[in-house]
Amino acid sequence: MYEPIRTKSVHSSMAGTSSDFPHRSREEELDIQLAGHLAALLAITDELRAQAPSGDLDTAAERLVEQVARLRGGRPPVRAVPAGGGRHVTTLHERAHALAGRALVVAAARADTAAAILAAERMDAHAAAQAEPQELTGVG
Repeated sequence: MYEPIRTKSVHSSMAGTSSDFPHRSREEELDIQLAGHLAALLAITDELRAQAPSGDLDTAAERLVEQVARLRGGRPPVRAVPAGGGRHVTTLHERAHALAGRALVVAAARADTAAAILAAERMDAHAAAQAEPQELTGVG
């Protein structure tokens, strides 16, 4: 349906040579994206750990730190201490589920099995947490 481009790009010849500015490979770009999604998932996980501590979240946080450090060439992610009175736990699980889904898509594109498995496990865990009935506290 679409005709392939047959001419050379004008952008690559405008600067004289294509080495005038640094380029990243597709794999490097995917590494950056994946590390970013996993670091964001780690931040949400830390926030969940502060509001509803669990061994599962502790283990997930450790595994996320390992994956982000691996993708960033050994540099561990910066971790902030969650402030009190944050978002509702259900909202955090929804956000974490979405971030894990994005990480899964990028990990699949990158063919990173370890990150894809971790992202899929986190999606399942956050989906299960959303399905659990939330305890309501009565006033009075």
